[in-house]
Amino acid sequence: MNALELSTEDFHRLATSIVELCAGYLRTLDERSTFPQTTGEESKRLFDLDLPERGMGDEALAALTDVFAKSRAQNGRFFGYVQGSGEPIAALGDLLGSILNQNITAWRSSPAGVTIERTVVRWLSEAIGCYGFAGTLTSGGSAANLMGLAMARETKTPANEQGLYDRKASVIYASEQVHMAVPKAVAMLGIGRDNLHYVPCDDSYRMIPSLLERAISQDEAQGRQPIAVVASAGTVNTGSIDPLREIATIARSHDLWMHVDGAYGALAAIAAPEKFDGLALADSLSLDPHKWLYQPLDCGCLLYKDSNAAQHTLTYTGNYAKQLTSDPVEGFAFFEESIELSRRFRALKIWLSLRYHGLHAFRAAIRQNLDHAQRLAAAIEGSALLELLAPVDLSAVCFRHLVNQEASEETRNRFNLALLKRIVARGRVYLSNAELKGKFCLRACIVNHLTKDSDIDAVVREVLEVAPDVISKLAI
Repeated sequence: MNALELSTEDFHRLATSIVELCAGYLRTLDERSTFPQTTGEESKRLFDLDLPERGMGDEALAALTDVFAKSRAQNGRFFGYVQGSGEPIAALGDLLGSILNQNITAWRSSPAGVTIERTVVRWLSEAIGCYGFAGTLTSGGSAANLMGLAMARETKTPANEQGLYDRKASVIYASEQVHMAVPKAVAMLGIGRDNLHYVPCDDSYRMIPSLLERAISQDEAQGRQPIAVVASAGTVNTGSIDPLREIATIARSHDLWMHVDGAYGALAAIAAPEKFDGLALADSLSLDPHKWLYQPLDCGCLLYKDSNAAQHTLTYTGNYAKQLTSDPVEGFAFFEESIELSRRFRALKIWLSLRYHGLHAFRAAIRQNLDHAQRLAAAIEGSALLELLAPVDLSAVCFRHLVNQEASEETRNRFNLALLKRIVARGRVYLSNAELKGKFCLRACIVNHLTKDSDIDAVVREVLEVAPDVISKLAI
């Protein structure tokens, strides 16, 4: 046995030890602080260590207790960012996927793995009403948005062979609330962020279709080439859903590709399809099971209506990787529809989780998250010291503490920033932040299958409890 081999007996013993650690963590999760009591200096002392030349053996596992202790606990009071809650059956799927160590490139590389991923993609597309869509799992929404917009560019202004040099400027349209992944993708695709045209939003932070129509017409009149529009199915700040059907009609009338960034919100169509009218009219769509399907990181997805467009954009195969058969199952290759060649077995956790719990359980959890967001919004509106700053369409709730009725906007922004830092440090609830019309917001985003009514009620209670001390320290 060489130095890296491990006997099955030793694996079982070590795995049992780690499973016990995990079970203990889950058993105490609700009691844990949502942010660890630690500092950057302590993190470096504990983990920024010298690389051992000689193996530590079982002693290597001793540090895992510190890893648990110094990590954020995503219990039912974690409302930061847009981060799912890590469903445990799916976590077991991740373990199995790592043991199997399949490279999900093509059927011949992993017959079970590729078939399971194609099945999971079909399940996801059907669950949100996008029947007949194909797709691929990704690391997250950023990769999915990049590939979707690459398909848009190559379909409308082909550049794979000769590049974009000496081409008419291509223009992509998105709302002023678009996620940062989109301008990043536009830059990486060589289109340039100067050619990303931001369309104003209404008071509900939804793209205004008439202004999209006007912007496209103006660019066409100036000799520019509109190629795509990005609609949001759940903006990152407020969870707003753009008017998808109206945007699709405008896109079709100008022969534009329609990509929907649904990384946050699209999976809520499982529970509230009426909110997503027009979603199936997209040419491509990003969604993140590691957000609102509660899967452990990482797991995103790109869906698309036309596999030929994906292959035309993303196929470039070396002789060493060419398929040996034209059979539609055995000859299938994900790397011909993806930027990735090496691909981990992401689908196994979703497949296992959905089979174990059933879609009904996920639908109910999403509905509860939607209801909890309305419960929190009502509690905020019931306090004279708090102000709701945006309509609550999905599960993102933006609000602030007013300090007092005479406080200036600058004072309120400074105070709410300090208030957020204090709330996070206390570790009783975890909120993040947003900025809307120059106003600093406290933001709770509820994509958490563990959240109970009492966890929601803790948010306003914690904000109001912490505020007087922050006011005193800032001498407001």
